[in-house]
Amino acid sequence: MSTRNKLYFASDFHLGAPSYASSREREARLVRWLDMIKADAAEVFIMGDALDFWFEYRTVVPKGYVRFFGKLAELADAGVKIYMFKGNHDMWMFDYFTKEFGATIITNELVIERNGKKFFLHHGDGLGPGDRSYKFLKKIFRSRLCQWLFARIHPNFGVGLANYWSSHSRVANEKIAAIILARQEYLVIFCRETLKKEYYDYLVFGHRHRPLDIQLDEHSRYINLGEWISYNSYAVFDGTDLRLEYFEKPL
Repeated sequence: MSTRNKLYFASDFHLGAPSYASSREREARLVRWLDMIKADAAEVFIMGDALDFWFEYRTVVPKGYVRFFGKLAELADAGVKIYMFKGNHDMWMFDYFTKEFGATIITNELVIERNGKKFFLHHGDGLGPGDRSYKFLKKIFRSRLCQWLFARIHPNFGVGLANYWSSHSRVANEKIAAIILARQEYLVIFCRETLKKEYYDYLVFGHRHRPLDIQLDEHSRYINLGEWISYNSYAVFDGTDLRLEYFEKPL
């Protein structure tokens, strides 16, 4: 019998986009991955944008994703601790996942220490210099007033409007991600500034859609988890080291 001693990190599944067929294929792949890790996973960190859009009305949630949610419930029932981070596409998570499978919802950063290693975890949106327009919009979208107003809209219209907005946001992010290696990555800048204030072994993010493992100094590393549309990338901590891996064959 396997020992549950590993931490798994993944981000940016964007289930629901860009089409039902491609999303279902991606969901099936994620279910196979969760099946693979369920034997030795102690904790699973889903670090934002698991869903291309999500809003929890008081009595209604968007349809779909039942195989993915069911597999997370199966892991939770087996004793695996699940963390779900709010990304820029699924920031309107409230308590549904907590009630259904005991997930801990993370709104901003999470700092943990495991086996003497210190982790700084965040989806990655709105950090570092620049991008002032998004940072302003993020404050608006996360405000209680904005959430209350959106909840007054009928789901047929509200979800359609949000999916349209979400698709445009994703395209913009992919264009930015394509040139991040041509200049200094803003999350690297954020990491270096953070390390001036406090030590971390690993600073782990999603959001940028490129799997990256960057040595920041002699001891600290910046890990970007990539995404599951093209890379199927994730990170695993075995108690000694954190490493990027790829599930099945990257596209």
